[in-house]
Amino acid sequence: MHQDLDWLPAREDWGSLAEAVRGQRPQEAVPAFQLLANSRMDFVRAMKLDKMLQRYRSQHDLTSFLPHVRVALIGSSTLSHLHAGIRLAALRRGILVELYEGIYGMYRQELMDPNSGLHAFKPDVILIALDARHLAEPEDASAQNILAMLSSCWSAAHKSLGCAVIQQTILPIFPHLLGNQEAQYSTSPAAIVSKVNNLLREEAPRANVPLLTVDTWAAEEGVLEWHDPALWYRAKQEVHPRVSNIYGEQAGRIIAALRGKSSKCLVLDLDNTLWGGVIGDDGVDGIVIGQGSENGEAYLALQRYAKALSKRGVILAVCSKNDEANALRPFEQRADMFLKREDFACFIANWEDKAANIRRLAKQLNIGLDSLVFVDDNPFERNLVRRELPMVAVPELPEDPAGYVRCLSSAGYFETLSITEEDQERVQQYRANASREELRGQATDLQGFLKALKMQLIWSPFTGKDLKRVVQLINKTNQFNLTTRRYSEEAIRALLEDQDVHTMQLRLLDVYGNNGIISLLIGRKNAGTFEVDTWLMSCRVLGRQVEQATLNLLATKARDLCCSYIVGRYRPTASNSMVKNHYEKLGFSLLDTSDDGSSRWSCSLEDMVPFSTEMEVLEEDEYGVARDLQTAH
Repeated sequence: MHQDLDWLPAREDWGSLAEAVRGQRPQEAVPAFQLLANSRMDFVRAMKLDKMLQRYRSQHDLTSFLPHVRVALIGSSTLSHLHAGIRLAALRRGILVELYEGIYGMYRQELMDPNSGLHAFKPDVILIALDARHLAEPEDASAQNILAMLSSCWSAAHKSLGCAVIQQTILPIFPHLLGNQEAQYSTSPAAIVSKVNNLLREEAPRANVPLLTVDTWAAEEGVLEWHDPALWYRAKQEVHPRVSNIYGEQAGRIIAALRGKSSKCLVLDLDNTLWGGVIGDDGVDGIVIGQGSENGEAYLALQRYAKALSKRGVILAVCSKNDEANALRPFEQRADMFLKREDFACFIANWEDKAANIRRLAKQLNIGLDSLVFVDDNPFERNLVRRELPMVAVPELPEDPAGYVRCLSSAGYFETLSITEEDQERVQQYRANASREELRGQATDLQGFLKALKMQLIWSPFTGKDLKRVVQLINKTNQFNLTTRRYSEEAIRALLEDQDVHTMQLRLLDVYGNNGIISLLIGRKNAGTFEVDTWLMSCRVLGRQVEQATLNLLATKARDLCCSYIVGRYRPTASNSMVKNHYEKLGFSLLDTSDDGSSRWSCSLEDMVPFSTEMEVLEEDEYGVARDLQTAH
């Protein structure tokens, strides 16, 4: 069963670690709490850890160590037993959650009343958790009426609170009145629940409302694991406490995805992970893979799953202790290998320790270590990476390879809210990046390298067709992000209606292909100053003069708005130290600093000299036609 989070490692030293954390300073306690949260636990242990965490937070301010998200839990049943699971799941993903539980059954009143406790709490996220009896048992209940009521709740939350909304699906707790043909009895509670859940899957994405699909998990685990009628009659608990960890885990994944915390890259071992046996000992014909073997088919299933993840935008990489030539042979010579060498954006096979190779891999791909998931059958290697690189996710694989896919899927590292065209093209983009790095190695000087790329920087304001990708980037970009402000799609739409707000999205093309949207800016005209609210960029285009070309564009926009100055802010986070001196490098002057390390910078447009860059700059109109603004100097 999943309720103990069986993809996490069991820790024999859990008790001693928990005891030690009580007296530690915040800089030591935060990673210790995260380590404890990233271990297998039952409901009792989770409640104990959460109680320790809340007591520690009452004595210490931890908001400077981890991002803070306010989550409101509103519904029609008892929900307090779910708090610990949600907070710990968020902590596993580097987020501190502050929880508010709405008044029992008063969720609509609290949403509509601007003087309610919900409005005073000012949530970043609302999770609507309504029980099946409340929705489907009334005499006049119908799927359409229930959906209309839920839609009104979403709209109220979006408009009056400007926050993200998560909607829980309905637990299928009702006994059937017609047996296998229940769907034909359209007014039965069971049929209504089934229809509402189907409608939610259609309508919630259109309203930008992610779903917490408890019906899916209950179907996998068994409804009786999730719901006990006796607990409902006794305490109005629809969700059983024994599954509160997995409930919280699902909610935590969505909260993290809203904050851009989904993993990006699956790093795979080879021997006894992608195939059975050791290639160096058994040879290319001796390893076990594919049809005709129980284990061979299990390894093939993992390859198929990895390939499917790749198609939806997850980067694949190899990290193996092997001679590279041996490691490549199965991909070159075994027709039954489902994965091919070209499916991997990075392939590292040598005899160095895996923690060092994973660092190298992250650097080569230009992504953060906290974006990686490392899959290895060897417990020693898993524990080594956990110890040396605690920010890397390492699922605890079962001994039987038949369970590998289930383990990886259940762990939910790659949870996302939507899939864009750019997500599906990501693997090709990283392969193209490798070709660019090869060209860089061949070039005799930087300018020669940049000139050979024949770059085109194409910009436009934010548009409706790209808005999901824009919101995704705003909420997931951490390293090159000057202020790390997060916006929901509703908040971005509201900004676009403000005449003083101006936006830019930039795409970069070169001889190796389309890098997609690589930079976003949000600015506001304030009297004679253009204030930069958000400036973020993909790290994979660092060192190509994009920052300088973007500032040239920004200056042109500010002058068109009759501004004399550009003012930008840097807000430090745990991940964005790389851009601490961004404005200084671009010639801005320091205006002031704050106690939290924030700084404000100013650039006089009268004194600014445009940067010379090796790229053509184009503006894309509303019809998708690009026109020349600035040719390479």
